[in-house]
Amino acid sequence: MTSAGALARVAAIFAHPDDEVLGCGGALSLHARRGDEVRILILATGLTSRGKTSTAAIRALRREAEEACAILGGRSVELRDFPDNAMDSIPLLKVVARVEAFLADFPATRIYTHHGGDLNVDHRVTHQAVATAARPLPGVPDRVVLACEVPSSTEWAPATLPPFIPTEFLDLEDALTAKVAAMRAYRGELRKWPHPRSAQGIEALARWRGGQCGREAAEAFVTVRRVGRIGEP
Repeated sequence: MTSAGALARVAAIFAHPDDEVLGCGGALSLHARRGDEVRILILATGLTSRGKTSTAAIRALRREAEEACAILGGRSVELRDFPDNAMDSIPLLKVVARVEAFLADFPATRIYTHHGGDLNVDHRVTHQAVATAARPLPGVPDRVVLACEVPSSTEWAPATLPPFIPTEFLDLEDALTAKVAAMRAYRGELRKWPHPRSAQGIEALARWRGGQCGREAAEAFVTVRRVGRIGEP
């Protein structure tokens, strides 16, 4: 994760409430336990693409996001209001500016975000915005940017989009329990098995990824960008 003794500023930048848990909830829990500062940015509202919804329902979802953040040990979760499943209708520059503002306030050294080949258009826009906002300009701290897989989006992408082929694996140790607990905080988003966004689906994916790297459970990532020095992981 990070070199011994050097704490990291960790940003999780995702499109919808629950994406951060599904994509890297285990990693965020392990970072927080280690003492790293973890902050979460959610760009879109969630819910509104599913038909008529209420202000009360959106507020409840936001409270669930705060509960999930607390379970994982995050310092804060910031929720914005880009349109759900319609972020491609917003000029990319506006999304980039929002991410840049977040990173200016919190100069993260490690960023987790969406994979660029996801089925969900908001995930793809978020990936592009993060890759742009986190470009390695002079004066920017060395950082690692990792793309996550989000069950019920990444694996459902058509073959015409870039496939998710992991380049890194993270041993979840006992963080799988925290990941599932955080997902349970999203009471309206958790599904029943055999849906991939169920507690059983989350665990099955973690066990599968663990088997790919000789561990009991793991999260998998694609390296988007890594800037550092010799001797740093």
